[in-house]
Amino acid sequence: MNDLRPSEPITQRVKHELRRRTLTVQAVERVTPRMVRITLSGAELDNFLSAAPDDHIKLFFPGTDGKPEMRDFTPRHYDAAVGTLAIDFVLHEGGPAGSFAASAQVGDTLEIGGPRGSLIVSDRVKRWLLVGDETALPAIGRRIEELGADAVVHAIIAVSDAQEEQSFASRAEVHLTWVHRDPTDSANPEPVLAALRESEFVSDMFVWVGAEASVARAVRDHILNERGHPKSWMRASGYWQMGHADAHESLD
Repeated sequence: MNDLRPSEPITQRVKHELRRRTLTVQAVERVTPRMVRITLSGAELDNFLSAAPDDHIKLFFPGTDGKPEMRDFTPRHYDAAVGTLAIDFVLHEGGPAGSFAASAQVGDTLEIGGPRGSLIVSDRVKRWLLVGDETALPAIGRRIEELGADAVVHAIIAVSDAQEEQSFASRAEVHLTWVHRDPTDSANPEPVLAALRESEFVSDMFVWVGAEASVARAVRDHILNERGHPKSWMRASGYWQMGHADAHESLD
């Protein structure tokens, strides 16, 4: 029985030792036409720690002025037993991360930093609603795959078309709603809101949102103001912003 109450604190922030690591590309896999999974390995992965599915690490790419350009990414999967770290990249024109992912080959090197810390949600939470777009798929997929058999998760995910849909192996009861919209319309919240209006809300459900900033704000406002969902049972972030490079906004 889940006896949590909406007023109870259910999250905990933990800090990690901040380290920079130089790793080597071990494998490159095309997950979908617009997403590439790059698996990294190396001795410096020793003692790497990512305690939450939505952790962020910094990736360092060569800049045009000689200084590195940094981008935030989610550790999609870390396997301590074999010493590998998988990171998913959305392919798009321009930008150092997309360029690296499009041309990455086995043997290439990549420098990473972090994660600096994790926000851990109590494992007593058994109901989840995950809302996001392509950029949030690594965090959404990892969350779904790590949930236990007594969890129920609903996910609303905006992608360009059916080819970008993914499947996830999970012990949890999983319900996926895929919203298809043109990538040029990624800052329009209406397609996601339309799907969200059909969703059931209960007070002991944790809601997680990660999307383009204007979409994330609109979803957050709908959940808090129109649905009256407890703010402490929600985490929302703008993972990126249309027209801006390397923009990340916490909406908590």
